[in-house]
Amino acid sequence: MHPRNLLRMILPLVLGMTLLAPLASAQSGLDSLSRRSDLFGWEAVGKVHIGKTGYCTGVLITPDLVLTAGHCIFDRGAKKPHDPSELTFLAGQTGDHNIAARPVARMIADPQYAPYAPVSPQTVRHDVALLQLATPIPSSIAAWFRVGTAGGKGAQVSVVSYARGRADTLSWQRDCTVFGHAQGLIGFDCDVDHGSSGAPVFDRTGVSAGQRAQIVSLVSSGERSNGKVRAYGMELPSIVAQLKANLRSGRGVIEGKAAPTQSARMLKPNQRSAPETGKPRILNGGSSGAKFLRP
Repeated sequence: MHPRNLLRMILPLVLGMTLLAPLASAQSGLDSLSRRSDLFGWEAVGKVHIGKTGYCTGVLITPDLVLTAGHCIFDRGAKKPHDPSELTFLAGQTGDHNIAARPVARMIADPQYAPYAPVSPQTVRHDVALLQLATPIPSSIAAWFRVGTAGGKGAQVSVVSYARGRADTLSWQRDCTVFGHAQGLIGFDCDVDHGSSGAPVFDRTGVSAGQRAQIVSLVSSGERSNGKVRAYGMELPSIVAQLKANLRSGRGVIEGKAAPTQSARMLKPNQRSAPETGKPRILNGGSSGAKFLRP
């Protein structure tokens, strides 16, 4: 797809999109990973629990680094970052149990991401953050994923996410399609909703040859119209490489200012975690009136 055509598609979304409608009770193409056996191979995908009621989806890319959407680590109402102590990563959360849980020690967003600006193709393009966990999650418990490059229009991808209506159980959409890829933006027709922010978009083309799936984008925003979903994300390799370098150097890193709260203290694998007590917040994207997926 020509860059101008993709931008023509995405601009109505980010400048005046309607809210995503709640998912119907029968969700086509989504496999619920509700049992431990269902999670096999997907343990590294989990919930980024934010404060008392907020959440996003995240994924391990090393034993102690979680990749998620940049907007997940900012409080747009207060116009400041969340304190890392407010965040916990729950790997493979299903119901009241998880594979492993870790508090977040430090975090960093793409330096080109403007968290309080009106939503635009530029914000979607840079909507990426890394969370460094207080202690690693061994690969023997949750094997992390590598970051790769997405294919062009027509490429098949796969998404594993939480969302409204399925907030405590991961769901896997095995097959959805890239409908546009240009200028660092990727559009795909995967079934996502509020709470899917930061969900990994996978390329699984090498799985049949014994290769592991690779993360090629993250869910940043989306809309539902006439029963169809269009979601948008970004290219990842160069952004993730820069974030890792910045994390090592300390440049732009958000350090914790307080000891972990009760909700952010480490939980043992399979220990019962705090239940969700509220709905994801839906925040306005600024004076443009755009809406954005928010925890």
